[in-house]
Amino acid sequence: MAKVTFDKNRCKGCALCVGACPKGIVALADEINQKGYHPAIVTDEEKCIGCAFCATMCPDCVITVEK
Repeated sequence: MAKVTFDKNRCKGCALCVGACPKGIVALADEINQKGYHPAIVTDEEKCIGCAFCATMCPDCVITVEK
């Protein structure tokens, strides 16, 4: 199982990572970060396959994936 970490305060909520996830487990949070955006979150970390497509798509490099 991989561990995905988002820097929620730097995320701009562009949702590119949401569309990139083949398992459909990345979503935008209901809460708002300090910049006023809905940051990305992982909804079910146990289903993560560690592909890092989400991190690759992130234009602000706020996602890290550890295998």
